Amino acid sequence: MKAKRLVVFCAIVVICLSLTAIFSPNVIKGLRLGLDLKGGFEILYVATPVEEGGKVTKAALIETARNLQKRIDAQGIAEPDITTEGSDRIRVKLAGVTDEAKVRETLKKPANLTFRAPDGTIMLNGSDFVAGGAKVEFDQAHQPYVAIKLKDAAKFGEVTGKLVGQTLSIYLDEEMKSSPTVNQVINSDTASITGRYTYDEAKEMVDIINLGSLPLNLTEKYTQSVGATLGQQSLKQTVEAGLIGAVLILAFMIFFYRLPGIVASITLITYMFIVLVIFNWMNATLTLPGIAALILGLGMAVDANIITYERIKEEIRTGKSMLSALKAGAKHSFRTILDANVTNIISCAVLYYIGNGAIRGFALTLIISILVSMLTNVFLSRILIELLVKANIFKKPAYYGVKESEIRAL
Repeated sequence: MKAKRLVVFCAIVVICLSLTAIFSPNVIKGLRLGLDLKGGFEILYVATPVEEGGKVTKAALIETARNLQKRIDAQGIAEPDITTEGSDRIRVKLAGVTDEAKVRETLKKPANLTFRAPDGTIMLNGSDFVAGGAKVEFDQAHQPYVAIKLKDAAKFGEVTGKLVGQTLSIYLDEEMKSSPTVNQVINSDTASITGRYTYDEAKEMVDIINLGSLPLNLTEKYTQSVGATLGQQSLKQTVEAGLIGAVLILAFMIFFYRLPGIVASITLITYMFIVLVIFNWMNATLTLPGIAALILGLGMAVDANIITYERIKEEIRTGKSMLSALKAGAKHSFRTILDANVTNIISCAVLYYIGNGAIRGFALTLIISILVSMLTNVFLSRILIELLVKANIFKKPAYYGVKESEIRAL
């Protein structure tokens, strides 16, 4: 039975380290790097309505951000990071961009919605529609269609009168989104665009029309550029510093805590691997603040081990058996570790809620790191140590960093 526990311990260690060694290269290779590590530029835009007296709504801001995404995709730029902030701001981060001037010129133009005749003549534009007036509705067969609302019924009647039996194509910028046929003259400020739309297709059309009915001007409030060479240098220096720090931490744990230190080293390596796997799975962007959060999370994981092992050492010094010292130390240290981690998670949640950009990334990374450290450096660590203790092979207090002279007689 004792030998079986040692076999289980070895199996867990081999599985953890093997998975880390085999999959780490692909996981690291698949990580998205932010512009501070890869090079690129960041722009913070302030949105204002094109028409005087117009308003910047949250919906218009979100649709403008989506339009920026499509424009960037058309430029062939991979994995842009576009977020809305507050009531009138959009932050754009583009890593690996070479022609910055061209991209910035493309992005700052307001979305241009036009309805065109078959010969390309512009018959209507975004200003002819009521802001936010488009919506998805359903006919009696529960088929979705797009309902639109215009400002001038007479103008719409004139346009549809010229194009009965012809198409009135819908363009966003220079991309045709739909080409419905005008079936009759419509002397009304309301109309419907029908077709074999799915709900998602109809919703996309509504978003396009609402975006064009309230186009927003984008003014650059803040810009930051990072050269590719500087980004790669930052990445190299960060990785080197991280590796040196990790090696020193592992050496410290093994020197001061002996056998538990070896267990801690195994769980810390597993911790880093799991965090990177989660980042890869989330397709999250890794930035310098994110790496700082990873390192801080590593430090907190080490703290969890130190608190536990110091408590176990204190129990051993009282003269308790190894198993009793392990159970008592683990029990008494858990509340301290839990309180500290819960407090940090609450702080990070506040940062994530009120922050933006790099601050939110830092907070989210730290939350993930804390949760993973609880899994690896609290629960997994205790399982491994308990297996070793119950194997009854490593009995001497010296294996746990306690001298015989320090043990008090019961």
